Amino acid sequence: MFSSGAGDLFQLLRDGRPRTRSELVDETGLARTSVVNRLAALTAIGLVTPTGTAAASGGRPAARLMFDQASRVCIGIDLGATHGTVGVLNLSGDVLLQESRVIDIAKGPTEILTWAVDTAERLLAASGRQQRDLLGIGVGVPGPVEHSTGRPIRPPIMPGWDGFDIPAFVRRRLTATVLVDNDVNLLALGERATQWPAVDDLLFIKVSTGIGAGIILGGVLQRGSRGSAGDIGHVQVPGTANDRDLEATASAPAIAAYLSRDGAVNIEPGDVTNRIRMGDLTAIAAAREAGRAIGEVTAMCVSVLNPSVVVIGGQLGINVQEIIAGIREVVYRRSIPLANQHLNIVPARGGSDAGIRGAGLMVLDERLCAAAVDELIEQLD
Repeated sequence: MFSSGAGDLFQLLRDGRPRTRSELVDETGLARTSVVNRLAALTAIGLVTPTGTAAASGGRPAARLMFDQASRVCIGIDLGATHGTVGVLNLSGDVLLQESRVIDIAKGPTEILTWAVDTAERLLAASGRQQRDLLGIGVGVPGPVEHSTGRPIRPPIMPGWDGFDIPAFVRRRLTATVLVDNDVNLLALGERATQWPAVDDLLFIKVSTGIGAGIILGGVLQRGSRGSAGDIGHVQVPGTANDRDLEATASAPAIAAYLSRDGAVNIEPGDVTNRIRMGDLTAIAAAREAGRAIGEVTAMCVSVLNPSVVVIGGQLGINVQEIIAGIREVVYRRSIPLANQHLNIVPARGGSDAGIRGAGLMVLDERLCAAAVDELIEQLD
């Protein structure tokens, strides 16, 4: 039997398809009075709105109702090691406005989050919205996060952020629910929603200043017991000198350090992609070898997790074909045949707004679930 709460009824309407009251009665098995009362509550909190009528064979046409995706908004904040993006999204996860800039995450939480909140307030006003329209705020950061508290835990490339209370800082000026997660988890959510909605088992690997993975199994993001699931950057790579970890072997800073090893030139991590595009044979070979190292760790993940799609993202993952070629070479050779028989290994296609979209989806999944919607109704009473 269909659960009788208004929040449960709302989950049917989240697909965006208009329905009449009679159609909802048929879908749920609830009494018509129950459906009418629950729709009234959902309308009162602005999540459901009338939208025309259905064709009728006789008598008055039946009114249709649908999820009002424009009734509120959420904010997505995507912070990487060297970039930041802030966006305003509607309740279906569509990006309405966004703004990006170069940042240095090592400058610490106060400076970076102040910029993010300033930008969020400006975009909220530009979209014609006020804080009372804000359902929640999602924040992605490039390091391990204890999701239950929103605090980074010993993030290796984020000096000054360890244990910092990100939700409390943001709520000083934006009074809404604040959720924080690792940026790769949010990229995984955004990529799946836009490019692979029918895929339940997906592994997203970001290759950039750092290396990490977002894991979706059975359609659910896997964070692990403390939020460190997918932290593959610190897995030791078999066969490397001194058993170096993956980030020390195959990240952009690692490749740049290798190219600068003789002291003749000083290659910055941000210059690696350009060196490869210019046809630097040493850089091309180094990128292919980095791809193979990532492939060694990815092969283990594929054998253990059995995803149907592996998405390679990040600046190097998207822009350097040698990276993904090296990954494919090793994964298809090293992982077990049953796991790779129908496996797709593809570059990310979610675009520059995948991170803020994922941050928004995290908020929507939390704040529009059945229990949260029932709570909104109780607050109205």
